[in-house]
Amino acid sequence: MECIAFEFLVDSLPIHYFFIWRCNTISDLMINEQIRDREIRLIGENGEQLGIMPAREALKMAEEAELDLVKIAPTAKPPVCKIIDYGKYRYELARKEKEARKKQKVVELKEIRLSPNIDSNDLNTKMNAAKKFLSKGDKVKITLRFRGREMAHMNASRHILDDFARELCDVAVVEKAPKVEGRSISMVLAEKKN
Repeated sequence: MECIAFEFLVDSLPIHYFFIWRCNTISDLMINEQIRDREIRLIGENGEQLGIMPAREALKMAEEAELDLVKIAPTAKPPVCKIIDYGKYRYELARKEKEARKKQKVVELKEIRLSPNIDSNDLNTKMNAAKKFLSKGDKVKITLRFRGREMAHMNASRHILDDFARELCDVAVVEKAPKVEGRSISMVLAEKKN
């Protein structure tokens, strides 16, 4: 805890010092004396329901068990508190969070840019790059960019994206159909699920 003192001036003379206690909590959970509610629903250290009681009485029970009173559901009516070892509880939460992060796969969106007058060999090279990205589990955004006078022939060049999707139909599905976005047409491909 840290203490901050404020000085108020009345008629240019300092009259009182007011102290404000600010609690620096490591997480959003409130523990022990930080719990200011009158009544709480208490859960015991073994998970048993102990009922609704005043917060002071619950804090005494936690101190007798040499554990902490932790508010685990602050939005409930009345708030739910549990008697547990706070350090151990924080460690378990951090461990579960770390495990969840390990298991999740971050899907990136890779972009491949094409021009309307692309040669077939260049198109094959771009398709191979797209296959590589898709095999890693990433999504691929194919963008057909137009410059200058090419803008007049946007609809005539749309077949390039269709050919691209048709060539990759064995490994990819069109997640987002070709759509005109300013000076480009783009579509999104995702890995085909077996």
